[in-house]
Amino acid sequence: MLFGMEDDRRQPDVVTCEAVAAWDPEPSVDDRALFLDLVSTELKPGQVERVLTPPVVYPTQRSIMALHWHPEFIPTALIRRRLEAAFPAATTELVVPTDHNVLRVWDGYAGVEVDCYSSGFKRKVQLLVHLHADKVEKAGVFKAMLRHTFGYRARQLLELVDTITHPVHNDRVDVAAAKTGVNPETVEFARYHVRKFRRLLEEFEDSIAPEVLKNRLLRDWMELQQLEYNPRLVSRALVFVSAVKNLVKADLNLDYFYRASNVIEEVRSLGGGIVVPHPEQFWPILLADYDVDGFEVWNPQSREYTDFLIYVVNRENHSRRHYSRPWLIFMGDDAHMSEKVRDPRVQDPHKLTREVGVQPPWEDPEISATLVAAGVTKEKVIAEYAARLA
Repeated sequence: MLFGMEDDRRQPDVVTCEAVAAWDPEPSVDDRALFLDLVSTELKPGQVERVLTPPVVYPTQRSIMALHWHPEFIPTALIRRRLEAAFPAATTELVVPTDHNVLRVWDGYAGVEVDCYSSGFKRKVQLLVHLHADKVEKAGVFKAMLRHTFGYRARQLLELVDTITHPVHNDRVDVAAAKTGVNPETVEFARYHVRKFRRLLEEFEDSIAPEVLKNRLLRDWMELQQLEYNPRLVSRALVFVSAVKNLVKADLNLDYFYRASNVIEEVRSLGGGIVVPHPEQFWPILLADYDVDGFEVWNPQSREYTDFLIYVVNRENHSRRHYSRPWLIFMGDDAHMSEKVRDPRVQDPHKLTREVGVQPPWEDPEISATLVAAGVTKEKVIAEYAARLA
């Protein structure tokens, strides 16, 4: 029983609206402790050990390429030690961090994953940007663009919370409830906990690290309610919250973002490199003919089109001979380092298995045959892209 609480609300998987209305709306001492642990970016000794200990060691791998990964609040010195433990024989590497809309420096390079708007694609897209570290001091305009864009994730979280808790957004709530088939009691149960979450956000807003404020935080808060309430009830509430989140994201005003072409122009003025990530989501950008260095053809959440994308990039390189530089083929491990230290009760099992520098398709027999036909190896990509960033 969490925190030694004894409460008959724990077991039932059905509640009434009247019962929820009678619950104390104010966060308890235990709620505050749970929330503060959830938003903490300070590592405990056990968490440090988890960062330092990779689950798998690759004793024969001699090259590391990692151009799409997220250190988040994990100190880079610890991540460096994790890489050394995972790849003890590595002699060649190109490792650049790419947190969302925050430029990070790592061993001579700087990187970021930028949210922007593709007018031709008519949607928000993301670009991986990599710079030589000595260009960062000249990147004032680019960093100002990133500071503006960084705020959207916190804004979207607040809009999600506001949508669930404020009556003016009942139309969205009704749509989400209808789409998911949840009953009014489940909606009220979700609202009760989101209201508490909102109060806690307001109470501790001055001490919460900005990078923590994203939609994932609300989902984690709801998942932790399974420690006190019936998991089936919480699960239904989570389905409803997720549906509301999708509606909020669908209504996102794309005018908030800089155009992809503007981001690309600014990065090119700094001598930076640009890679299009998330192949299954963004592959139509191939048709836009943007000035980019290449495309991810594989990502842990985007695996379906790898062979196809290798073929297309190779074909385009042969037909775009008037271009001075060919498109390169990349693979992104998309590792999120904070997942390694997250409370096991709210860890994402899919993100947890991602590791910096681990991209299995480079060694996959079927895919490697396609790569060989395209004349591509990881070592060649590292050398070529490093030369472009010099």
